[in-house]
Formats: sequence, structure tokens, C-alpha cells
Amino acid sequence: MFANSRQIIDPICGVLLAVLTVSVIIEDWGLADWVSGLLPWLTGASVLLIAIHVRYTRKLFVVVALVLTSILASQSAGWLATVQKGLATSAFIAAFYIALSTLRSAAETSRAIREGGLFLALQPPGWRYLALTVGGQLFALILNYGSIALLGSLATSSAAAETDPEIRRHRTRRMLLAIQRAFVSTLSWSPLAFSIAITTSLVPGTEWSGVVLPGLVTSTILAGTGWALDAIFKPRLNRPPAAAQDAGSWKSLLPLFLLFALLATLIGSLRPFTHVRIIDLILTVVPFVSIGWLAVQSLVDDGAPRLGERLKSYVIRELPSFRGELTLLMMAGYIGTVGAPLVSQMLAGAGLDFTLIPVWLLLASFVWLIPLAGQMGMNPILAITLALPVLPPPEVLGVSPTALVVAVVAGWALTGATSPFTATTLLIGSFARISAWRVGWAWNGFYSLVCAILLSAWVVIYASL
Repeated sequence: MFANSRQIIDPICGVLLAVLTVSVIIEDWGLADWVSGLLPWLTGASVLLIAIHVRYTRKLFVVVALVLTSILASQSAGWLATVQKGLATSAFIAAFYIALSTLRSAAETSRAIREGGLFLALQPPGWRYLALTVGGQLFALILNYGSIALLGSLATSSAAAETDPEIRRHRTRRMLLAIQRAFVSTLSWSPLAFSIAITTSLVPGTEWSGVVLPGLVTSTILAGTGWALDAIFKPRLNRPPAAAQDAGSWKSLLPLFLLFALLATLIGSLRPFTHVRIIDLILTVVPFVSIGWLAVQSLVDDGAPRLGERLKSYVIRELPSFRGELTLLMMAGYIGTVGAPLVSQMLAGAGLDFTLIPVWLLLASFVWLIPLAGQMGMNPILAITLALPVLPPPEVLGVSPTALVVAVVAGWALTGATSPFTATTLLIGSFARISAWRVGWAWNGFYSLVCAILLSAWVVIYASL
């Protein structure tokens, strides 16, 4: 009976999510005013439908959302506007996730992408960590979390070929850490990262173009610290490792460079002629690029399904398979938005005045408190949608909006390295066959502490410039 219900619900769920994504794009471009009234109903229906077949821990998020909505309705006259804002946030999160998943779906069946990942995994020991750090960032830009899945599988397969158990253990750990740290280092500047998309939407007056340069400094600190610690604490082996296999050439990464260049060119060319944000352009452009990529695969790759079959499979099979992630992400955005007014009332009753807190301390606190919240299972989306609306405007605090974004995304990135509840640590733990807690605390504990100190100094220095 359960399987039969899935067969009925999944296609409906996939079509509804596809319609929701298209509706968000239409609203962003202002192409039809009636879509604004339809979106809250589409969002609510999507959540209820995808939540039917998720784990009870995911269903709990929906229950919490309903409870908070009831409390808000009993305490605030303007509760309906807040609920609509929360549903709009959930709709955007779902649409952005689905848009990025189209690119990941196309990349996962690309022979060229897999060859590029294999090239990184087969680098000689002296270059492997650095190659996975630099190349892993490029993979993370295109595949998002899929970069960890792809590179992680290739890394463990490569390490498994080593006969010496000591060398195999060290190689696996170092490669997986390089992949994870490469991914989290993109969270501070990548226009395709949730951290940038959501934080810039919550802090008025900010956009990716203003965040990218300081974000690259944050990225350099995160990636550079990982490389430095790996070089300093390189394990001493009882015997030298065997000669590395032929890894090919850096030309293997050319398709990734070309794909990123195509996305950048399209978005950069459209930006001067449109009124929408860069994030909304990404939401629009990425699915079209993905469809074009799938069309090329169907023509070039032997045995690849036709484009129509692939799109149908994506909507009916792949989209419903994201139900767990979408429930978590959408409800995190909704709970944060609806819960923020309740938190504001509590803080006002307690007499807390954020303007009395030194601005340097407030900025540095994001670097530490967001990862701390992650240790308790709080998704960064939930943490910042709760925290940012509670704060006075950046101008009142005496800090630029961009400096606030830089601090927030730095803390978000560290959460990806330390929280045992995030996809990054869970994936790395599954490849290493250890717990996510061990990945976050034992493997990344000292690294995260060093990065937190350096990033605290950086966000304060940037704010003072």
C-alpha cells in the first residue's frame, strides 16, 4: 500500500515542484501579477505533499512550523503577512535548490566531468591535497553537494587500490578532508551557493557582486588553512608510497571551466538589461543551461537517453527523491521567518539592545555562534532567518550591509565543516565509514578553531576598512 501511494504521489509531487519553480521565476521577472497570489498555495501544497513520505524527524519540522504559525496568529495582528513572507522564502529556497539540481543531474551523467574528477583523485601525494582543494572548488561550483558525492567516491576507490593499510588510511582521510574543505570554502563567495543566495536576500542593499571579493578572501583563509595544516602535520610513513598512476592532464578540467565561463557570460550579459537580482538570474539561466547540456549528451554520448525522456525522468523520479532535503530546507526558511517576530518580542521583553554591543563583537559572534547552533542540529538557514530579522538595520549598528553578509557566510562555511547534521559531514563520514561527529570534531576540530580565529579577525578588519 505504501509503495502504491508513492507511485501515485511521486509524479504529482514532481510536477507540482516543477510548476512551483517556474512560478517563482515568473514572479521574480514580474511577468504575471496573478502568480503572487498563487505561490503561497503552491508552496503549502508542495510541502504537505513531499512531507507524506519523509522520515519522522523531517515531519517534525512541519509540525513545528504549524505550531509557530498558531502562536504567531494568537499574538500578532499582522501574522498573515508574516506567514506569506515565510511561504515566499520557502518557495524561493525550493526553486533555487531545484534549479541547481538540474545542473547536478546533467553533470552526474557527463563522461567528461567524471574524467576530471578521476584526474584530481589520481594526483601524486605531493600535489593531491592541493589539486583536490583547487579542483574541488570548481566541482563544488557546478555540482554543489554532488561534488562531495562524486569526488568522494572517486577518492575512496583510488585509495582502496593501495595495499598498505597505513597509507590507505592516511590517503583516504587527507583526500576526503581536501574535498570537504574545498566545498565549504566556496560557500563564502559562490553565486550558486545557498549561503550567498539566502544571506543577500535577508540583508537589504547587498548582492553577490559586492560580496564576491571579500568572500574570496574568506575562501582563501578556509582553503589555505586546510592546505597549510595538511602540509605541517603530514603523516610520517613507515615506507614510501607506491608510484602514482598516470593521472592525465589538467585539460580534463576544461569542460568545467567552459561550463562556468558559459554561466558567467550569460549572467553577466543579461545583468545590465534586466531589473532582477543576480541570484534571480542564476535561478533562471541554470535550468536552461542544464537542458542544453542534456541535449548535447543525448546527441554525443552513445546510449544516452533522449532529451524528452531525460526531462520526464527528472520531473517524475528525481524531483520527488529530493523530498527529504526540500522539507528540511523549506521548513528551515519558513520557521526562521515566522519565528523571528516571536524572538523579537522575547528579546524586547528582556530589554536586550543590540546597538549597545560593540560592532566588532557582534560580527565576530556570527563566526562562532552559527557553527555552535549547527552542533545542536540547527540548519544555517534556520539560524540566520531567525537572527538577521531581529537585528537593527546595519546602518543603525554602524556597519555596512556587506560586512554583515561577510561575517554570516563565514560562520555558515564553518558550520559545513563542523556540524554533524550537515550534508557535508554526513557524506564525508559515510565515505570514511566513521561517524559525522568524528568528522566534525576529530578531523576538523583544530582546523575549524584556527579558521574561526582567523575569520573573526578578517570580518572585523573588513568592517573597519
